[in-house]
Amino acid sequence: MEQRIAQLHQPLSDKEKQLAPQIIDIAITIHKSLGPGLLESVYEKCFCYELKKRRITYMKQQCVDIFYDDLVIGDGLRIDILVDDLVIIELKAQENPHPVWEAQLLSYLKLTGKRLGYVLNFHMPLMKDGIKRIIL
Repeated sequence: MEQRIAQLHQPLSDKEKQLAPQIIDIAITIHKSLGPGLLESVYEKCFCYELKKRRITYMKQQCVDIFYDDLVIGDGLRIDILVDDLVIIELKAQENPHPVWEAQLLSYLKLTGKRLGYVLNFHMPLMKDGIKRIIL
């Protein structure tokens, strides 16, 4: 437990620090070009396209098993985009932001052992208002 608490207060790795501004830049670039109002799947395709252009590795719709006691729940969660096996991206395209999105991302981070994640809601008039970052 003490080791986990100590990990919570560790700074982000250099790689996470390098990826963070690129993720924000990709979101803003897409939003400036396409604007709000499209399907989440459109933003996901564009986001992955931008990652590929920048030669950043990623996996989309990544299934993760959940372990509870002796129970293994296969494909218990699905991450929209996992960037460089370090950063979880949850994409949204909804008019009204919902607090459960941040709780969902927090759970995903805890269950995967990742430390950095973003909820990106492309339906906001200004993309900066649709970006939520969580660091464990």
